[in-house]
Amino acid sequence: MSILFRASALSAIMTDGKGKEELSVGAKTYVTKLAKEFIYGFDERVSSKYMDKGIQVEDESIDLYNAVHLTSYAKNTERKNNEWITGEADIVADDRIIDIKSSWCLTTFPVLADQGEDKGYEWQLRAYMWLWDKPRADIAYCLVNTPEDLIGYESKSLHQVDHINRELRVTIVPYVRDTVMEDKIKIKVEAARVYYAQVIQEISNQHTY
Repeated sequence: MSILFRASALSAIMTDGKGKEELSVGAKTYVTKLAKEFIYGFDERVSSKYMDKGIQVEDESIDLYNAVHLTSYAKNTERKNNEWITGEADIVADDRIIDIKSSWCLTTFPVLADQGEDKGYEWQLRAYMWLWDKPRADIAYCLVNTPEDLIGYESKSLHQVDHINRELRVTIVPYVRDTVMEDKIKIKVEAARVYYAQVIQEISNQHTY
C-alpha cells in the first residue's frame, strides 16, 4: 500500500533492523500502529505539556528568531508530498528550511549546537530539504516564556525568560542535504509499505469469520 510517511514521524522507521531485516523491531511496532489506526478508523495524536507549549508559543518563537537574525520570516502553511513522504516545514527560506523548536524551559534549552543534535529531528529536516529541494536545513531552538497554565508546580524562574538577552535564547543546529540519506528513506519507506500491507492482511484474516 502506497502510504506516505510524515516527516515528523520519519525517524520511527529509519532505525536499522538486525541481520537481513530491513526494518527494526521498533519500526515494525510503529507500522503496526499505523495499520491498526487505518483498520479501526482513528488517528492517535500524542500530546504533552511540552508539545502544547510548542503549539501555543510558535509565533513568539518565530518572532524571536526574526529579531535575532534580522529576518521577517512567516510560518509556512504549505504541505508538500513526494512519492514517499509528506511534510509541512515551519519556515521555507530562499536557501534553507528552518524548523522552530520551542524549548520547555531553561534547563532543557540547548546552549550549544551539539547539545541540540537529535536524530529524530535530523530525519525530519532531511525530509523537508528533499521536499522543498533546499541545500540546508536548520533546527532553531528558541526559548520564550512558558504559558502560565502549563508551568504547574515547576519554578517560574525556569520559565519566565524575557529578561535574558534574546541572542542567548536562540541556538541553531545546521544540517546539509545528503542524497544518500534520501535514498535510505526511499528504501525504508518501501520496506515499511510492504510490512504495512502484510499487517493489514493479517488483521483482516484474524478478524474475519
